[in-house]
Order: sequence, then C-alpha cells, then structure tokens
Amino acid sequence: MHFEPSPATSGLQEAVAVFVQHRPRLFGIAYRVLGSVVEAEDVVQEVWLRWQKTDRSVVVSPVAFLSSTTTRLAINVAQSARVRRETYIGPWLPEPIDTSSDPEVGAQRAEALELVLLLLLEKLNPTERAAYVLREAFDYAYPEIAEILQLSVVNVRKIVSRARMRLSAESRESVDTAEHRHLLNAFVSAAQTGDVASLEAFLTSDAVSLSDGNGIRGAARIPVLGRARVANLTTAYSRFWQGVDLRWVDTNGRAGVMIYRDGEPATILTIAASKEGIYKLMWVWNPSKIAAFLDSRSRFAVALGSPLML
Repeated sequence: MHFEPSPATSGLQEAVAVFVQHRPRLFGIAYRVLGSVVEAEDVVQEVWLRWQKTDRSVVVSPVAFLSSTTTRLAINVAQSARVRRETYIGPWLPEPIDTSSDPEVGAQRAEALELVLLLLLEKLNPTERAAYVLREAFDYAYPEIAEILQLSVVNVRKIVSRARMRLSAESRESVDTAEHRHLLNAFVSAAQTGDVASLEAFLTSDAVSLSDGNGIRGAARIPVLGRARVANLTTAYSRFWQGVDLRWVDTNGRAGVMIYRDGEPATILTIAASKEGIYKLMWVWNPSKIAAFLDSRSRFAVALGSPLML
C-alpha cells in the first residue's frame, strides 16, 4: 500500500532541503561576523526555527530571506558579545574552526577567514563587519547588502570602503599556505629544542604572542611583545614541550598545530606570517574553544529524523 505524504509533511521536507542547501553559507556569514563557532551555530539554529515558522509561499528568494535573517541575528549577537568579552581574562582570539572538509566555510572566496583577519574584524562595529563580510567573502551586490542591513546603497558603499581601508592599513600581505606551514613547522621544531637564536630569526622585530586562556593556568594574560621576548617566552618553560604529541590541523584555511598532553588536546597554535617573518603567534588554551574546534569537524552532519537540530 502506498501513502502520499501530506501537504504539511511535503512542505517541511522542502523547507529542510532548502535550508540544508544554504546552511554552509549561513554558517559562514555568522561565523565571520561573530568569530565564534558556538555562537554561529546558535544563530543558524535560530534561523532554521524562523524558516520553519515562516509562510514560505510568499518568500520570493529563500537564500535572500535566510541570508538576511542570519546577518541580522549575527549582528544582534555580536553587539551583546562585545559586552561579554569585556570581562574576558587576557587576550581574546576568535574560535578557530577546522577547515579540512570545507576550506572556504560556505563562502565564494576564502576571504575574511584567517584568524588574524577575524581578529582585525573585531575592531569594526558589527554592522561594518557584516557589510564587509557580505561583500568581500560572499560577493553580495551593494543593493542586496543595503536591503539586508536596511541602509541606503550609498551608505553601504561608504561602510565597505571604510572597512577596507581600515583593515588594509593594519593587515599585512600573507605568505602562501606552503610557506606558512614551513614557517610554523620550523618554529615549533626550534621551540622544542630550545633554540632561541633560530626562533628570533623567524620572528619580525614587532612580533607579538597572544595566549587565549580566559584565566587558565599557563596562558599569558597580557600580549607578549617583541622578537626577543616572544622567543624567550616560547622556550622559557622547557617542560611545556616535553612529552607532548603534536598533530597538524587545518585552522581557518591555514596550518595549525594541536598540542596534546597526556592524550588530551591542550593547546592550538597557529601563526600569522608575512614575507618579513612571523609577526603574530596565536595560542588557544581555552578548553571550550578547543572543544568547539573539534566539534566544528562535524558541523554539517545532520541527525536523521531530527530537522530541528540541523
């Protein structure tokens, strides 16, 4: 006996199919605006709930509706997150994401994905950040961005232009992925052997080391500045490198090292490098951010029979 699905069931199945199709893009937008895997997932989940309850028969463009809802929710979350981060202990870094399965995280280009650029994006207000992300990473037209942000096209053009100028003034041209991995590998090898002279040779004169631990023991609570200080800090605790297991990971489209101690992931290390050398070390110690990185590997997995938890 054959049973035809009811209109309601058929409609929900179609809603799920549309949402799953665009989900990588929605996550990519939210993640770049928020710099947080967990917060981005929460936004995407809320978008799904709203999509499910929407009268979809009057939606002309599902992707436009979903993108607009995602962007506006992400802006709201970013505004409240800024207040929460004021109580963060020590440097704050974006939550790294595993990009081994999707190097671009749903974007048309891998723009605004590297940790160092996500960190710079934090200097923009949430609306500026969203406009920049929609334009540079997802190639939205200015009228589309204006409609999403409920601003004039002229205003959006100015916002994106200002964001570009501000970011270009503070960013540096990155080395390619192969050179980035080589530098990180050589740096870690020198650190393991306590070779301070080699470490200094890899670093720029204005190098900075940022340790994101939110008060966890062992993580520096202030940025460490300067070639000599960064090199000495990296080798100061000789026991840190003893008995650890190092594994390569893909962090935001770049190579990173996951440092395991006693079989447990303890730290993620990645770098930002230009042709002059390594200018920023980024150490993620915060256990919740390491857990989010590990969970991000399965962010596209869908629980069968449970569309609400897409």
